[in-house]
Amino acid sequence: QVQLVDSGGGLVQAGDSLRLSCSVSGGSLRTYTMTWFRQPPGKEREFVAGIRQTTSTIHYTNSVKGRFTISRDNANNMVYLQMNSLKTEDTAVYYCAAARNLILSSLSEPSRYPYWGQGTQVTVSS
Repeated sequence: QVQLVDSGGGLVQAGDSLRLSCSVSGGSLRTYTMTWFRQPPGKEREFVAGIRQTTSTIHYTNSVKGRFTISRDNANNMVYLQMNSLKTEDTAVYYCAAARNLILSSLSEPSRYPYWGQGTQVTVSS
């Protein structure tokens, strides 16, 4: 059974940086598509960034392109989300998620992911 543990959130000011981490256990990281989602207050969970299982190609939602970077360390079963130039609208609970055999069109759909971290709160103040 794959288990994910998110960490690294906190309270920062606009323009600051944070790095989120996702520790993966119970499975080999290289066999999963790994994705970060976030859920802003009062809103639905939304896709942020993902690295696909087979191609290792990376995808970002438009609002974070150029500011966020997703990466994976297969040897240590870790996934990271480096977040720079944070904005108040980035405030949310951030979750890492894992899935196998995910087609590109399903990358941004939370319902396609069977494994989730517990979430880590990111709050960006103005």
